[in-house]
Amino acid sequence: MKILVSADMEGATGVTWPADVLPGTPQWERCRSLFTSDVNAAALGFYDGGADEVLVNEAHWSMRNLLLERLDDRVQMLTGKHKSLSMVEGVQYGDVDAVAFVGYHTGAGTEGVLAHTYLANSITGVWLNGVRASEGLLNAHVAAEYGVPVILVTGDDLTCADADAYAPGARKVAVKDHVSRYAAVCRTPARTAADIRAAAEEATALAVRGTPVRGDSFTVELEFDAEHLAAAATVVPGVAPTGERRVAYTSGTMYDGIRTFKAVTTIVSSAVEEQYG
Repeated sequence: MKILVSADMEGATGVTWPADVLPGTPQWERCRSLFTSDVNAAALGFYDGGADEVLVNEAHWSMRNLLLERLDDRVQMLTGKHKSLSMVEGVQYGDVDAVAFVGYHTGAGTEGVLAHTYLANSITGVWLNGVRASEGLLNAHVAAEYGVPVILVTGDDLTCADADAYAPGARKVAVKDHVSRYAAVCRTPARTAADIRAAAEEATALAVRGTPVRGDSFTVELEFDAEHLAAAATVVPGVAPTGERRVAYTSGTMYDGIRTFKAVTTIVSSAVEEQYG
């Protein structure tokens, strides 16, 4: 049994502030340990439940945040940028039985600690086939195309509620309770590690690869906080304006859909000016 852990940082224990997740800041350096504790607890729980392999895919910012030396020796970690499926790289090879979303958060334009979708700002909303989409929802659809179920989600309480829509059977662990985008009531790392480990052990029973889910098509719509960003996004073939500050595209698979999304966000981020956005 092989479990893939997609590890993001905004939903980690104790994280509430941009500096907590911005590489190079003193706060980020401190929060790396908290992030690593959450991920290691999930891995230990999966091993407790009978998993043979745990592959951790770093999914935050530079994708070089976790402290490898503090992970269990049985864990393997995929670190660094420029991966075909970004946050869920690894699901496409046919050897992953389940995926866990550790340290996840809610989507752009919604309530939640450090809520966003791919870009920290600039994107004010994302919709998949008309449904407002978080990174968790987008990535769950990618995993489903390979028959890989989402069995564990950790983050703030609103992230767990969001996951009820795209992974209703998954185990959820709230490591903090949302107060505002930059404030939360946080549990201690000792407590969250115990909670995550216990939930991961239970979740291992759900690690059964299923039949790949293929949709007819997937339409992704994005809304930005400035018109020039929407215009920049239309450089990507197939991306067209749909309204004020909005663009959309349609893909036959979520594999193509998430790769187009990655292209759009990369181009848009390069069009953001320091002061005016």
